[in-house]
This record gives sequence, structure tokens and C-alpha cells, in this order.
Amino acid sequence: MQQFKLGLVIANPELLREVQTCLKTLEVRPLLEQAAIGDAAAFLDQLEQLHLDVLVIDLTRLSEPFENVIRRIKSCPSAPLVIALNDTADPEVILGAIRAGASEFLYPPLESGLSQALERLSAERAKTQAGAALHRGKTLAFVSAKGGCGATTIACHIAVEIQKATGQEVLLADLDMEAGLIGFLMKSKSNYTIIDAARNVRRLDTSYWKALVSNGLPGLEIIAAPQTATVRETLEGEPFRHVLRFARSSYDWIIADLGRGLNALTANVLEEIDETYLVATLDLPALHQARQVIQSLLDTGYGRNRLRLILNRLPKRPDFEPAQIQKILGLSIFEMLPNDYPPLFEAYSELKLLPANSDLGKSLSGLARKIVGVAPAKEKVKSKLNFSLF
Repeated sequence: MQQFKLGLVIANPELLREVQTCLKTLEVRPLLEQAAIGDAAAFLDQLEQLHLDVLVIDLTRLSEPFENVIRRIKSCPSAPLVIALNDTADPEVILGAIRAGASEFLYPPLESGLSQALERLSAERAKTQAGAALHRGKTLAFVSAKGGCGATTIACHIAVEIQKATGQEVLLADLDMEAGLIGFLMKSKSNYTIIDAARNVRRLDTSYWKALVSNGLPGLEIIAAPQTATVRETLEGEPFRHVLRFARSSYDWIIADLGRGLNALTANVLEEIDETYLVATLDLPALHQARQVIQSLLDTGYGRNRLRLILNRLPKRPDFEPAQIQKILGLSIFEMLPNDYPPLFEAYSELKLLPANSDLGKSLSGLARKIVGVAPAKEKVKSKLNFSLF
């Protein structure tokens, strides 16, 4: 059996005595042991600090409905697995505890029941970790050569279009700690951000992760960056690399917005990124910065074959030849996207994505299919029959 970080909240002396006897046999020492929860906010803060794996909680002497207590515990980012204790096998209490989020429900005699429950939870966790090691999703990063090139807009639409094209599970992750716009653009409803994941990398499991992400469209989940500067903090890139590594075990595609340029965080997560899409526009500052980013990536050992160049907001008649840009930047152009500002401005004004029938919407759909290797969607051809006959 794997080792657990265990906590006990047990007020009933008889239940406590049985639990302690069982834990002594298993040689498990609780990190937390108290009779009551006390102040709810302080207790949840304590759980966050201890990073408990399992919390054994006595339902018989709580000061509020046990369903509320369990739901509150399960809603925090580092939520432990909950083993609920009761002095009787009341069917209504059992059903209520399980519905509220308890993983196990036990009643006396506890010795064999608690041991078996911990064994089950241990086996479940081992199975989850083994599955995570086998599954490896693909991670694509989008980065702007400079501010305003449109990497965030492209990342949002590509995440949606990849899910549509493949029907697979997609994560849209915001690693732009300066702007943090994805949560706003995609209407994320989660109160937590990718910083919460980075702070608690040791607690990353399925139940913890689900408390952090927000559902976008079917098959698409979002983990946002902080939207206000007051809650941002300087974190090293290492924890974020572990967050992306964990996400690979749960999603087929991870679309990461890295913001603009390169920084310490970006450099640290490169190891977990399969392909990087550099977004630039045709103005000289953007092209200059694009050249700098490309060279910096190559200097770190990031393979040229993993770099993709996207030129955004191209006019209908650009005054350049693609070969010129490729020669200047030392990288071939992967895709060129049209300047289609009016529908994009309208979509942003209404907090929506681009309409699929817009020029840019069609181009982004084609880009997503090109990335995943799916044939372009066929446009419906209008019938040429003369319906006046009917």
C-alpha cells in the first residue's frame, strides 16, 4: 500500500479509538488530528498547507449538515479523498455522504473496513498514476513575437477547432502571466487559476484538477491565468512544466498561450512543448522580434523542426514575397492568416468567438485541421436546380 498523508477529524471517542488502533497496525501516522473543524475558512487553509491525501471525518457530531461540510472540503483545490464515519449504517446518511463527494463510508466495526478502504484508495491512486504514465497528449504552444500580434486569439480558436476536427479532449492553458486574457475571452467560471496548480504540483490528481479547470465547449476545458496584477506572483517555470506534464495524462491536445516573447517561465516549459507556433505581423518591429525569438529558441536547443511561423493580419495584397520573409527570419512560413478585423471586433464586443463563415474563421479552421492532419472541411455546394418548377 502506498503511503498516505492522512488527517482525522473525529469527535466520537469510540470511533477515534477504533481508527487509532487500525492505523497503529498499518503503521500510519496522521498529520492532522482534531475533534472538530472549528472555523471553516481556517480549516480549509490548513488543508491547503498540509496537502493531505485522505481525510477521515466523523459525521456524528458536526455543527452543520455533513453534506455541506463534505462539499466544502471537496471544492478546495487540494481536496483530499474523504472517508466518512458514522456510528450506524443509515442508508440515507450513506447516500448523502457519497453524493456530497465522499469516497468511502464506514461504520463500526472499523478495523477491517478502514484497512480495506485505504487499500482501495491506494490501488486507485496507483492505477491513475500508471495510466498517466502511459497516456501522453500533444502540447502546442502559441507565442506572439511582440504584444498585439494575436497569439491569444489564435490559440483560443485553434483549441475550439481542434476539438471540432478530432472529437478528442482538449485543454486550453493560459501561461501568459502579463495579460491573462483567456479566462476572460472564454468566459471561464472557475475561481482558480494555473497558479493554484503550480503551487500544488505535489497534489495534482484528477479530483484536484477538476476543481481548477472550467468547462468551455464540450470536450474543451480551460485553465486560466490570473486576470488581475494584484494576484500575480513571480513563480519559477519548473512547477508549470510539471503542470503541463500532468495535463498530458488527461488530454489528447494541450493548447498553451505563452504570451509575448520569451521569459524564464517560457524557457522552463519548452521541454514539455512538442510544437511552438510563433505569431508575427508584417510590421518591422514584429519581424525583428520574431527573428530574436527564433534565434533564442534555437540557442536553447529547441529544434527548428518544432518551430512554426504564422503571419497574421495579412492585407489582401501584401507588398512582399514569402521567400523574402523566410530568408529574413530563417524559418519557412507555416500559415498566413488574413486581416479580418471587423468580424473579430464584433465578436470580441459580444464576448464570442469568430463566426465560422468569416474569412478569418475559415482560415483558423483550416489551420487547426492542418495542425492535426485532418482533411479540410468541405463547403456545402448550393444546388443549381431551378426550384421555380415547384
